[in-house]
This record gives sequence, C-alpha cells and structure tokens, in this order.
Amino acid sequence: MLISFTLNGTTREADLPGAKRFLDVLREDFGLPGTKEGCGEGECGACTIIADGRAVNACLMLACQAQGRDILTIEGLDERGELSGLQRSFINNGAIQCGYCTPGMIMASKALLMAVPDPTEEQIRSALSGNICRCSGYSQIIAAVREAAKGGDA
Repeated sequence: MLISFTLNGTTREADLPGAKRFLDVLREDFGLPGTKEGCGEGECGACTIIADGRAVNACLMLACQAQGRDILTIEGLDERGELSGLQRSFINNGAIQCGYCTPGMIMASKALLMAVPDPTEEQIRSALSGNICRCSGYSQIIAAVREAAKGGDA
C-alpha cells in the first residue's frame, strides 16, 4: 500500500503493508529510533508520537492510518540542530533518569503544550496519565513541563 504523510515537516511516501505497526515503520523503515517500544499494548506511552496535533501510541497505530496525516516524532523537535526548550527543560529538571520513557513523556507534554500553552498541574498530570515512568516520582517531569510552559519555549 502506498502511504503518503508528513513526517517531522517533510512529505514522505512509502510502499508498506497497511497492517504494519506505525511504530515499526518509524524505527525500521525511516530509521527513527527515538520512538520506543515498551509494552506494545498502548499502556506505557513509551511510543507516544503526535499525529495531527494529538498524542498517539504508535504501537497501536497501523501504517495505513498515517495516510494524509501530519506526524511529529521526538526527532522532529530539534530546532536547527539544537534541543527544543521542552527537551532542555526535561534535562534541567532531572526528568530523564534512565531515559527510556523520556521521548514518550516529551511528546505527550508537547501535545499538551500545543493545545494548552499554560496548563495547570492537573492538566499536566492528565496529559501524562498514559505514560509510565518507573524511575521517578513524576515530580521532576511535571516541573519540566511547567518550566517549559512558563518560558513559552515548548
């Protein structure tokens, strides 16, 4: 199946099995390893990407569902080769302990900040409720999102 979509700002086309998981398409076909597989069941959020402005679990998305969509991955957040403000905020706040959940946490946070530029703590917690971090108590992650929002640098 020929699939056409925008990936990190660039129009892409690929001839793929329509039922292939989009997580595998990103990692195997496009060489973007930042989107991680955790559970493979949409429970942990490690594979979170942004599709048409919304946080989506790439492990639950089929390749055919990317057709015509605007997809953003962690690799697409850099700004002229530099980390985005949100990524820097995660580092500054120690919100990247082992780092495995970090891309998904950042993408879920980015989707929130795109929709709600100055979220409350409750909104942040709700937006991150589909992402699991086994290393932290989440306080550093919430602080990172709040810092990025306050700086308008998400």
